[in-house]
Amino acid sequence: MTRLMGLKFKIVYRQGMENVVADSLSRVVNSYATDPKAQDLLTKLALHSPDDDGFALHQNIIRHNGKVWIGDNSALQTRLIATLHSLAIGGHSGTNATYHRLKHLFSWKGMKQDVDSFVKQCSICQHAKHVNALPSGLLAPLPITEVAWQQISMDFVEGLPTSNGFNAILVVVDRFTKYAHFLPLKHPFTTAHIARLVLDNIVKLHGLPKSIITN
Repeated sequence: MTRLMGLKFKIVYRQGMENVVADSLSRVVNSYATDPKAQDLLTKLALHSPDDDGFALHQNIIRHNGKVWIGDNSALQTRLIATLHSLAIGGHSGTNATYHRLKHLFSWKGMKQDVDSFVKQCSICQHAKHVNALPSGLLAPLPITEVAWQQISMDFVEGLPTSNGFNAILVVVDRFTKYAHFLPLKHPFTTAHIARLVLDNIVKLHGLPKSIITN
């Protein structure tokens, strides 16, 4: 207080969204309280810091190889990714740019996969950015056979109300005659169960098809 009395200053409120670094560090410290691994690390590092794995304790914040270590807290991890991707400092950069920007400051297991998943789900990136790939070309329709039940397609209709214990339908259609079989199913079902269902209801009646197209 004595030092401040000799200075001319004014207190300006800065919103949490603008004060990115301070807000992130405070959330890191708060997240340690609900993370058992973080609590264990805090106890060990209070006695010996840094340890042999590169963890160190500095001003109550765990660091790994000099970077702020983030524990098992998906909400905090997502917020950090969003901060360095969606705000002005990120500019909705791609996966690699966002990841490199993030890894220079923070560290947690699976960071690259988390960043990739977040960027792929970013609605602004999906609307504003084009795909860096060559055009796929014209559609090439499948040739239609001249014999019935040589080419069939299979699809599942799910989300149905339960009826007689069934809540899904396997639809098998002959691509030549458009004749269809509707086979009832119930969750959970396996690949072996579907194969047996096709053998008993399709192959038994029409023979083994040359090709099966799944949707």
